Amino acid sequence: QVQLVESGGRSVQAGGSLRLSCAASGRTFSGNAMGWFRQAPGKEREFVAAISRIGGSTDYADSVKGRFTISRDNAKNTGYLQMNSLKPEDTAVYYCAAAPAPGRLYYTPHGEREYEYWGKGTQVTVSS
Repeated sequence: QVQLVESGGRSVQAGGSLRLSCAASGRTFSGNAMGWFRQAPGKEREFVAAISRIGGSTDYADSVKGRFTISRDNAKNTGYLQMNSLKPEDTAVYYCAAAPAPGRLYYTPHGEREYEYWGKGTQVTVSS
């Protein structure tokens, strides 16, 4: 079992930056691909970014490409989402997720069903 806890969400002005963290516990998650998803009010949860189990491969939704960066530190059992040039449409609850282990070396899943473990989310609000 892997437990995930997100942190770092808060209110910020448009154009600002935030870094979200995802702390994993229960067992090491170096064998799990990791992803970030978000859900805005009244909308379905959507894929934001994913990183392979040792960080060799990353992938992003078109809406965040060039602005967000996903990373991980397996020694600290922690994943990150650096968000720059934030826009009001980035306002959402952000969730981190871990796919089942062991994952393929460069596996960066996009679909919710490909993930086994989920955090409870952290709120990001971007005001104009």
